[in-house]
Amino acid sequence: MPTIIGISGSLRKGSYNSMLLRAAAAAAPTGTTIEIASIRDIPLYDADVEAAGIPAAVQALKARIVATDGLLIVTPEYNNSIPGVVKNTIDWLTRPPADIAKVFRGRPVGLIGATPGQGGTLLSQAAWLPVLRTLGTAPFFEGRLGVSGAGKVFDESGNLVDDSVKERLATFVRGFAAFVDERRAARVP
Repeated sequence: MPTIIGISGSLRKGSYNSMLLRAAAAAAPTGTTIEIASIRDIPLYDADVEAAGIPAAVQALKARIVATDGLLIVTPEYNNSIPGVVKNTIDWLTRPPADIAKVFRGRPVGLIGATPGQGGTLLSQAAWLPVLRTLGTAPFFEGRLGVSGAGKVFDESGNLVDDSVKERLATFVRGFAAFVDERRAARVP
């Protein structure tokens, strides 16, 4: 069964997107694992830093992605688009350019997100599509999950408490896990 790595695009301790990622990991169907990775130690991209060597945190995250079957990006939405911190992470993961194919080409990628506002991160998710296309990923288009009013669907301990969102999340995770598993089974060793 598939192993998926999930990253939250927010660094905030009380991040709704980190809460949603933990809920997604808990909702993974039997036989599927969603591992949670942090982007906290990824530095701002700087070509001078790259010239001195790819930072250890970037190398470690890249290795974890390569070792899994799919990538789940749990994206906030800042100013109707992609948050800089998670875009910065993806930019680092494409360095050096020769690694793009190994890290991203054909990799199943799912997008979900949570926001206290009403848009449910759908604009951010749409903004990711050209990036995912450029990297040659296999985006999961059979389900969509954007959580609006996130402050009301998680309790003070970070647990998902809204039954409707729980069901939508479980449906998304099942579909994405099946998509990842199909892509994994179709890969030629």
